[in-house]
This record gives sequence, structure tokens and C-alpha cells, in this order.
Amino acid sequence: MNAAAIETIFELFERLGARHYGEGVSQIEHALQCAQLAEADGAGDSLIAAALLHDLGHLLEADEGAESETDARHEVRGAAALRSVFGPDVVQPIALHVAAKRYLCAAEPGYAARLSEASTRTLKLQGGPFSVRQARRFEAIPHFAAAVRLRRYDEGGKLDGAACRPLRDYAGLLNELHAGRTRRR
Repeated sequence: MNAAAIETIFELFERLGARHYGEGVSQIEHALQCAQLAEADGAGDSLIAAALLHDLGHLLEADEGAESETDARHEVRGAAALRSVFGPDVVQPIALHVAAKRYLCAAEPGYAARLSEASTRTLKLQGGPFSVRQARRFEAIPHFAAAVRLRRYDEGGKLDGAACRPLRDYAGLLNELHAGRTRRR
């Protein structure tokens, strides 16, 4: 993605965001709910952007007709696409949000039982809960805490009919984060 990346992201959401992915909400509804949960939680701009964009990999897969019943590692694909656009405070929580689900299933009693049906199904495809050793290693990774927060927004952002701000309301935030990334290069 280049300097027009933000517009490209919006166009992808506008073209494919109405698709459902096994939950009761569409991709765009899920993204907007997650971003609003991050805002309500007092998250910084980078984590709000990560919440908004965390499932971009699903849209990229759909854009290429690559959806399947296997784990296509949407988190890796989305993070890779965003790496040239945003800094690690946005990209790393996205890259780690599936691992954060696996971590929380291992580290937090009762978390797995609260997962949606679709999240439970994909957990199996993604390798299941972490072992104790995997969980300890995950805790040592930079952006671990942000990834766990993002995962909580991810699970909470699945309410059918929830009111959301429009996607384009996030243009300023995304452009600022992108501009900050390009100034630091």
C-alpha cells in the first residue's frame, strides 16, 4: 500500500465490508464496534486504529476469493499489508490478536466458554489454547498487552444492530497515524 493507502482501505471496506464471516454482524459493523470499544476503553489512537483494522486480512482474502475452512492467517496478512502504512503500535497488535485469543483461552479461566460460536470454531483452526509455556513466551513479546486489549474488543464487537459511527469518521485518525509513520522514516 502506498500514500493512498487510507483511501484504499476505505474502498475495500465499502466494497466487501457488508460480508459476514460467521458472526451476526458484517465485517464493517465488527470493525466499527471494535474501534468504538477501544475508544470507550480510553485506548490511544494506535490501538483504536488497530481495533478498526484488525480483520483487514479477511477482506484481502475475500477480495482475492481465497476464503476457506482452513486458517489463512488473516492476522499476518493484514499486518503485512499495513506495515508500510502504520507503525508497530498499530501493526503488532493486529499481527498478534489471534495469538492473544489463544493466550486468553489458556490464561484466563472461563474465557474460552465466553467465545462466540465462530470464534470457538476458528480457535481450533488456529491451534487451540496455548500451553503454559507458549503463554509465558507470549507475555514477553512487545505489544502483548495491546494485543490482549484488542482481542477483548474483538470478542465484544459482535452485537447485531449496535449503533456505530461511520467508517469515514476515522479518516483523520488514520491519516495522522500514517503521516506520523512517514515522518519517522
